[in-house]
Amino acid sequence: MPELPEVEVTRLSLADRIPGARIDAVRVGKPLRWALGLAPERLVGRAVRGVRRRGKYLLVDLDEGLLLLHLGMSGSVSFGPDPGAAGAHDHFDLVTSRGTLRLNDPRRFGAVVYAEREDSPVAAKLLGRLGVEPLSDGFTVDLLHAGLKRRQAAVKQVLLAGDLVVGVGNIYASEALFLAGIRPSLRASRISRPRAKKLHAAVREVLARAVALGGSTLRDFSNAHGEAGHFQREAMVYGRAGQPCRVCGTLVKSIRQGQRATYYCPSCQKT
Repeated sequence: MPELPEVEVTRLSLADRIPGARIDAVRVGKPLRWALGLAPERLVGRAVRGVRRRGKYLLVDLDEGLLLLHLGMSGSVSFGPDPGAAGAHDHFDLVTSRGTLRLNDPRRFGAVVYAEREDSPVAAKLLGRLGVEPLSDGFTVDLLHAGLKRRQAAVKQVLLAGDLVVGVGNIYASEALFLAGIRPSLRASRISRPRAKKLHAAVREVLARAVALGGSTLRDFSNAHGEAGHFQREAMVYGRAGQPCRVCGTLVKSIRQGQRATYYCPSCQKT
Protein backbone atom coordinates (compact mmCIF):
# COMPACT_ATOMS: atom_id res chain seq x y z
CA MET A 1 0.00 0.00 0.00
CA PRO A 2 -0.11 2.23 -2.05
CA GLU A 3 -0.62 -0.22 -4.90
CA LEU A 4 -1.08 0.19 -8.65
CA PRO A 5 -4.56 1.81 -8.48
CA GLU A 6 -3.37 4.42 -6.00
CA VAL A 7 -0.36 5.26 -8.16
CA GLU A 8 -2.52 5.46 -11.27
CA VAL A 9 -5.01 7.68 -9.46
CA THR A 10 -2.12 9.92 -8.42
CA ARG A 11 -0.90 10.08 -12.02
CA LEU A 12 -4.36 11.01 -13.28
CA SER A 13 -4.63 13.79 -10.69
CA LEU A 14 -1.36 15.28 -12.00
CA ALA A 15 -1.56 14.51 -15.72
CA ASP A 16 -3.36 17.65 -16.84
CA ARG A 17 -1.80 20.08 -14.35
CA ILE A 18 1.97 19.73 -14.23
CA PRO A 19 3.07 19.25 -17.89
CA GLY A 20 4.76 22.40 -19.16
CA ALA A 21 5.80 23.53 -15.69
CA ARG A 22 9.30 24.92 -15.10
CA ILE A 23 11.21 23.70 -12.05
CA ASP A 24 12.05 26.71 -9.87
CA ALA A 25 13.43 24.98 -6.76
CA VAL A 26 13.89 21.56 -5.16
CA ARG A 27 13.81 20.77 -1.46
CA VAL A 28 15.03 17.41 -0.14
CA GLY A 29 14.22 16.53 3.47
CA LYS A 30 15.15 13.46 5.49
CA PRO A 31 16.77 10.60 3.54
CA LEU A 32 14.34 8.30 1.75
CA ARG A 33 14.82 4.72 0.59
CA TRP A 34 17.18 5.73 -2.24
CA ALA A 35 19.13 8.91 -2.89
CA LEU A 36 17.98 11.42 -5.50
CA GLY A 37 21.13 10.75 -7.52
CA LEU A 38 22.17 14.31 -8.35
CA ALA A 39 22.47 17.68 -6.63
CA PRO A 40 18.90 19.05 -6.29
CA GLU A 41 19.88 22.44 -7.76
CA ARG A 42 20.75 20.75 -11.06
CA LEU A 43 17.03 20.20 -11.66
CA VAL A 44 16.25 23.91 -11.49
CA GLY A 45 15.32 25.37 -14.87
CA ARG A 46 14.22 22.07 -16.39
CA ALA A 47 10.69 21.64 -17.74
CA VAL A 48 8.18 18.91 -16.93
CA ARG A 49 6.96 17.17 -20.08
CA GLY A 50 4.46 14.75 -18.57
CA VAL A 51 3.74 12.03 -16.01
CA ARG A 52 3.57 8.31 -16.73
CA ARG A 53 3.27 5.18 -14.61
CA ARG A 54 5.20 1.90 -14.70
CA GLY A 55 3.98 -0.56 -12.09
CA LYS A 56 4.02 1.32 -8.80
CA TYR A 57 6.41 4.01 -10.07
CA LEU A 58 5.45 7.46 -11.27
CA LEU A 59 7.72 8.61 -14.09
CA VAL A 60 7.97 12.39 -14.29
CA ASP A 61 9.43 13.12 -17.73
CA LEU A 62 11.61 16.22 -17.94
CA ASP A 63 13.09 17.97 -20.97
CA GLU A 64 16.36 16.48 -19.74
CA GLY A 65 16.07 13.16 -17.88
CA LEU A 66 13.25 11.89 -15.67
CA LEU A 67 12.30 11.41 -12.03
CA LEU A 68 11.18 8.01 -10.78
CA LEU A 69 8.90 8.45 -7.81
CA HIS A 70 7.86 5.56 -5.56
CA LEU A 71 5.29 6.00 -2.79
CA GLY A 72 6.67 3.20 -0.63
CA MET A 73 4.31 1.84 2.02
CA SER A 74 2.73 5.06 3.26
CA GLY A 75 3.49 7.82 0.78
CA SER A 76 1.22 10.21 -1.07
CA VAL A 77 1.78 13.12 -3.42
CA SER A 78 0.10 16.52 -3.31
CA PHE A 79 0.26 19.27 -5.91
CA GLY A 80 -0.90 22.82 -5.44
CA PRO A 81 0.05 26.49 -5.48
CA ASP A 82 0.82 26.94 -1.78
CA PRO A 83 1.52 23.77 0.24
CA GLY A 84 2.74 25.70 3.26
CA ALA A 85 5.80 24.93 5.34
CA ALA A 86 7.07 21.37 5.08
CA GLY A 87 6.00 19.12 7.93
CA ALA A 88 7.91 16.33 9.65
CA HIS A 89 6.87 13.76 7.03
CA ASP A 90 7.25 15.98 3.93
CA HIS A 91 10.50 14.75 2.39
CA PHE A 92 10.59 16.12 -1.15
CA ASP A 93 9.29 19.30 -2.77
CA LEU A 94 9.48 19.99 -6.50
CA VAL A 95 8.60 23.67 -6.73
CA THR A 96 7.40 24.54 -10.22
CA SER A 97 5.84 27.44 -12.05
CA ARG A 98 2.47 25.68 -11.81
CA GLY A 99 2.61 24.54 -8.20
CA THR A 100 4.58 22.43 -5.76
CA LEU A 101 4.68 18.66 -6.01
CA ARG A 102 5.24 17.35 -2.48
CA LEU A 103 5.94 13.79 -1.32
CA ASN A 104 4.66 13.01 2.16
CA ASP A 105 5.85 9.67 3.52
CA PRO A 106 5.57 8.93 7.26
CA ARG A 107 7.53 5.66 7.04
CA ARG A 108 10.14 6.88 4.49
CA PHE A 109 10.11 3.74 2.33
CA GLY A 110 9.36 5.83 -0.75
CA ALA A 111 11.89 7.54 -2.98
CA VAL A 112 12.52 10.06 -5.73
CA VAL A 113 15.33 9.03 -8.07
CA TYR A 114 16.76 10.89 -11.05
CA ALA A 115 17.74 9.04 -14.23
CA GLU A 116 19.20 10.45 -17.41
CA ARG A 117 17.15 8.03 -19.52
CA GLU A 118 14.64 5.27 -18.93
CA ASP A 119 17.21 2.71 -20.09
CA SER A 120 20.03 4.10 -17.95
CA PRO A 121 21.43 1.74 -15.25
CA VAL A 122 19.65 3.37 -12.30
CA ALA A 123 16.24 3.22 -14.05
CA ALA A 124 16.84 -0.28 -15.43
CA LYS A 125 17.64 -1.50 -11.91
CA LEU A 126 14.24 -0.32 -10.67
CA LEU A 127 12.09 -1.03 -13.74
CA GLY A 128 13.92 -3.74 -15.65
CA ARG A 129 12.39 -6.78 -13.95
CA LEU A 130 8.82 -5.58 -13.79
CA GLY A 131 6.20 -7.78 -15.40
CA VAL A 132 3.51 -6.84 -17.88
CA GLU A 133 1.01 -4.08 -17.05
CA PRO A 134 -2.27 -5.77 -16.00
CA LEU A 135 -4.51 -3.20 -17.69
CA SER A 136 -2.59 -3.29 -20.97
CA ASP A 137 -3.20 -5.38 -24.09
CA GLY A 138 0.02 -7.23 -23.33
CA PHE A 139 -1.58 -8.91 -20.32
CA THR A 140 -3.22 -11.93 -21.94
CA VAL A 141 -4.72 -15.16 -20.64
CA ASP A 142 -2.01 -17.16 -22.40
CA LEU A 143 0.75 -15.11 -20.77
CA LEU A 144 -0.78 -15.46 -17.31
CA HIS A 145 -1.45 -19.19 -17.64
CA ALA A 146 2.03 -19.95 -18.97
CA GLY A 147 3.61 -17.90 -16.17
CA LEU A 148 1.56 -19.64 -13.49
CA LYS A 149 2.46 -23.07 -14.86
CA ARG A 150 6.15 -22.33 -14.29
CA ARG A 151 5.70 -21.42 -10.61
CA GLN A 152 5.48 -23.77 -7.64
CA ALA A 153 4.70 -21.02 -5.13
CA ALA A 154 1.20 -20.15 -3.91
CA VAL A 155 -0.75 -18.22 -6.52
CA LYS A 156 -1.10 -15.11 -4.34
CA GLN A 157 2.66 -14.96 -3.83
CA VAL A 158 3.17 -15.21 -7.59
CA LEU A 159 0.81 -12.29 -8.15
CA LEU A 160 2.64 -10.22 -5.55
CA ALA A 161 6.10 -10.97 -6.95
CA GLY A 162 5.58 -8.47 -9.80
CA ASP A 163 7.75 -10.21 -12.40
CA LEU A 164 4.83 -11.93 -14.13
CA VAL A 165 2.26 -9.17 -13.85
CA VAL A 166 3.14 -5.90 -12.18
CA GLY A 167 1.32 -3.91 -9.52
CA VAL A 168 -1.19 -6.47 -8.19
CA GLY A 169 -0.50 -5.76 -4.53
CA ASN A 170 -1.85 -7.32 -1.38
CA ILE A 171 -5.31 -5.76 -1.35
CA TYR A 172 -6.13 -6.41 -4.98
CA ALA A 173 -4.59 -9.90 -5.13
CA SER A 174 -6.93 -10.99 -2.33
CA GLU A 175 -9.89 -9.39 -4.05
CA ALA A 176 -9.08 -10.81 -7.51
CA LEU A 177 -8.59 -14.32 -6.16
CA PHE A 178 -11.96 -14.09 -4.41
CA LEU A 179 -13.66 -12.94 -7.59
CA ALA A 180 -12.03 -15.82 -9.50
CA GLY A 181 -12.97 -18.37 -6.81
CA ILE A 182 -9.35 -19.45 -6.24
CA ARG A 183 -7.86 -20.25 -2.82
CA PRO A 184 -4.83 -17.95 -2.26
CA SER A 185 -2.68 -20.85 -1.03
CA LEU A 186 -3.21 -22.97 -4.16
CA ARG A 187 0.02 -23.76 -5.97
CA ALA A 188 0.19 -21.61 -9.10
CA SER A 189 1.21 -24.50 -11.36
CA ARG A 190 -2.04 -26.33 -10.57
CA ILE A 191 -4.25 -23.62 -12.06
CA SER A 192 -5.90 -24.74 -15.30
CA ARG A 193 -6.32 -22.49 -18.29
CA PRO A 194 -10.09 -21.97 -17.64
CA ARG A 195 -9.29 -20.87 -14.09
CA ALA A 196 -6.43 -18.69 -15.32
CA LYS A 197 -8.94 -17.05 -17.66
CA LYS A 198 -11.19 -16.26 -14.68
CA LEU A 199 -8.23 -14.89 -12.73
CA HIS A 200 -7.14 -12.76 -15.68
CA ALA A 201 -10.60 -11.20 -15.93
CA ALA A 202 -10.78 -10.73 -12.15
CA VAL A 203 -7.43 -8.93 -11.95
CA ARG A 204 -8.44 -6.49 -14.66
CA GLU A 205 -11.92 -5.95 -13.22
CA VAL A 206 -10.71 -5.35 -9.66
CA LEU A 207 -7.94 -2.96 -10.67
CA ALA A 208 -10.14 -0.99 -13.06
CA ARG A 209 -12.83 -0.68 -10.40
CA ALA A 210 -10.27 0.46 -7.83
CA VAL A 211 -8.97 3.18 -10.17
CA ALA A 212 -12.54 4.34 -10.81
CA LEU A 213 -13.12 4.63 -7.05
CA GLY A 214 -9.91 6.57 -6.42
CA GLY A 215 -7.98 3.64 -4.98
CA SER A 216 -8.06 2.51 -1.35
CA THR A 217 -7.38 4.71 1.67
CA LEU A 218 -6.64 2.50 4.66
CA ARG A 219 -4.53 5.04 6.54
CA ASP A 220 -2.55 7.74 4.72
CA PHE A 221 -3.25 7.68 0.99
CA SER A 222 -4.79 10.58 -0.91
CA ASN A 223 -4.40 11.68 -4.52
CA ALA A 224 -2.69 14.89 -5.63
CA HIS A 225 -5.94 16.80 -5.02
CA GLY A 226 -5.94 15.58 -1.41
CA GLU A 227 -8.90 13.25 -2.02
CA ALA A 228 -9.17 9.83 -0.34
CA GLY A 229 -10.01 6.61 -2.18
CA HIS A 230 -13.15 4.56 -1.58
CA PHE A 231 -12.49 1.05 -2.92
CA GLN A 232 -12.00 -0.31 0.61
CA ARG A 233 -15.71 0.23 1.25
CA GLU A 234 -16.51 -2.35 -1.44
CA ALA A 235 -13.89 -4.95 -0.49
CA MET A 236 -15.31 -8.46 -0.56
CA VAL A 237 -12.68 -10.08 1.68
CA TYR A 238 -9.72 -7.77 2.33
CA GLY A 239 -9.70 -6.57 5.95
CA ARG A 240 -12.93 -8.49 6.70
CA ALA A 241 -11.64 -11.45 8.74
CA GLY A 242 -14.40 -12.79 11.01
CA GLN A 243 -17.15 -11.02 9.06
CA PRO A 244 -19.72 -12.81 6.88
CA CYS A 245 -18.85 -13.25 3.21
CA ARG A 246 -20.93 -10.84 1.15
CA VAL A 247 -21.83 -13.71 -1.20
CA CYS A 248 -22.44 -16.82 0.93
CA GLY A 249 -22.37 -15.68 4.55
CA THR A 250 -19.43 -17.88 5.58
CA LEU A 251 -17.00 -16.09 7.89
CA VAL A 252 -14.03 -14.63 6.04
CA LYS A 253 -10.68 -16.04 7.18
CA SER A 254 -7.21 -14.55 7.35
CA ILE A 255 -3.86 -16.33 6.99
CA ARG A 256 -0.26 -15.11 6.79
CA GLN A 257 1.58 -15.46 3.49
CA GLY A 258 5.04 -14.01 3.16
CA GLN A 259 4.53 -11.88 6.28
CA ARG A 260 1.38 -10.35 4.82
CA ALA A 261 -2.24 -10.93 5.70
CA THR A 262 -4.31 -12.79 3.12
CA TYR A 263 -8.11 -12.80 3.26
CA TYR A 264 -10.41 -15.36 1.66
CA CYS A 265 -13.78 -17.08 1.93
CA PRO A 266 -13.34 -20.81 2.66
CA SER A 267 -16.63 -21.58 0.93
CA CYS A 268 -16.37 -19.42 -2.21
CA GLN A 269 -12.66 -20.27 -2.57
CA LYS A 270 -12.56 -23.97 -1.79
CA THR A 271 -9.59 -24.79 -4.03
